Amino acid sequence: MHPHQQLIEKFYTAFNKKDAPGMISCYHEEVTFYDPVFENLNAAEVAAMWTMLCKNAKDFSLEYKNAEAGNEYGSCVWIATYTFSATGRKVTNYVTAHFKFHEGRIIEHMDSFDLWKWSRQALGFKGLLLGWSGFVINKVRKSARSNLQKFMAPK
Repeated sequence: MHPHQQLIEKFYTAFNKKDAPGMISCYHEEVTFYDPVFENLNAAEVAAMWTMLCKNAKDFSLEYKNAEAGNEYGSCVWIATYTFSATGRKVTNYVTAHFKFHEGRIIEHMDSFDLWKWSRQALGFKGLLLGWSGFVINKVRKSARSNLQKFMAPK
């Protein structure tokens, strides 16, 4: 097994345990992250995002499969099931992850998933009717970014 594939498996094994420090240890110190909700995050934001998500996860389970990696790039599919805290609704999110490696660690991490499908589950009827709209998408993004900034603020 390629060492980068082992790194992907280490990352998702830690994620399944809600072990944010274990996840973060897989990242290069200059990592960048992108997904449809948080969009572009720098290394400090990435670490805070995973810490916040692991800390707040309710009824969380994770499965990953098809982890593949070579010298420079890798990918896998992961499925997270959890209760969305803002609404108390159950969500099952199917995600495709793509990675770029540098110096034996993940330097770029990009997750892709259907944001409308997610919003239908997380937001219910409102997500079903308007989850595809820029208004709802931007509201979800703004809320996620605000939560992350609050989490990162000195206490």
